[in-house]
Amino acid sequence: MNDTPIAKNIAKLRHRIRNASQKYQRESGTITLLAVSKTQPAEAIRSAVAAGITDIGENYLQEALEKQAQLADLSVCWHFIGPLQSNKTRAVAEHFDWVHSIEREKIARRLSEQRPENLPPLNICLQVNISGEASKSGVSADQAAQLASAVADLPGLQLRGLMAIPAASRDPAQQSADFAAVRDLLVQLQQQHPQLDTLSMGMSADLEAAIANGSTLLRVGTGIFGPRGG
Repeated sequence: MNDTPIAKNIAKLRHRIRNASQKYQRESGTITLLAVSKTQPAEAIRSAVAAGITDIGENYLQEALEKQAQLADLSVCWHFIGPLQSNKTRAVAEHFDWVHSIEREKIARRLSEQRPENLPPLNICLQVNISGEASKSGVSADQAAQLASAVADLPGLQLRGLMAIPAASRDPAQQSADFAAVRDLLVQLQQQHPQLDTLSMGMSADLEAAIANGSTLLRVGTGIFGPRGG
């Protein structure tokens, strides 16, 4: 039996996900737990995969590439979830399965052009600044449709849905309102892009509200791995 601290944390999270899924009439199998492993060593990721994690999210490219090389024996779905600059697009296009942080057509176009032909299209989420915070990345809700149409036409990409990091709040009602706004935006976009099926939203502090509003990808870091070195 896998009883490492990481495995115990994952078991607790899965219990929370099951309870929230039952409460909000969601199928728990439609919700993926994405382990956010920035600053964590490769061995921590290995422990998480041993405990059943299949999806790994990284924010920093060079760190991610080093860990991918160390973990090449594992069957893992790699998600790039950090800000993406033009000079990093080729490596991301070549080494990741998903990108969650698209907010500009230029970056999407580069990823499409640089995606190797022997790989399936790169799964894309548009990052939406749903709370309108000046400090946050992401396209505004009213510009999302235009960006979605541009990304959907790029041959090396598969537009899948939206990612959002709402303003931090301990108020469940505020959490739910922000996530509902993201869900409603996805529903609007599905009228033109019916293939959209992904809402990347919710972390350990607000995963119940995210599940209530349709999240399909929960991004959890510290709640799985503990603090760096822990």
